[in-house]
Amino acid sequence: MILEWIRFIAGTVVLCGGLAIFALEVFGAYRFHFVLNRMHAAAIGDTLGIGICLVGLIIFSGFTFTSLKMILVMVFLWFASPVSSHLIARLEVTTDEELDQYCEEQD
Repeated sequence: MILEWIRFIAGTVVLCGGLAIFALEVFGAYRFHFVLNRMHAAAIGDTLGIGICLVGLIIFSGFTFTSLKMILVMVFLWFASPVSSHLIARLEVTTDEELDQYCEEQD
């Protein structure tokens, strides 16, 4: 009984941490003005927030076949989200004609 309560509290804390990261992601996406900065905040928040939320759900469910599926989803998202964000950022850099006004020159 005590072990179940410890697992419930640990899962709740981890899940709330993931939700806090999602809240920071939304704040970053609305606060930044340039599209590449927004994408960076969104990509980091998605990868980290989903990963932490899935860890919380794995703690809730224990080690079962469902938790193995959640681990596989987490691994897939860790590979897919940064790659897709990089490709979208690369598209923005190659197609934005007014990019020079946002960038600072380094000496």
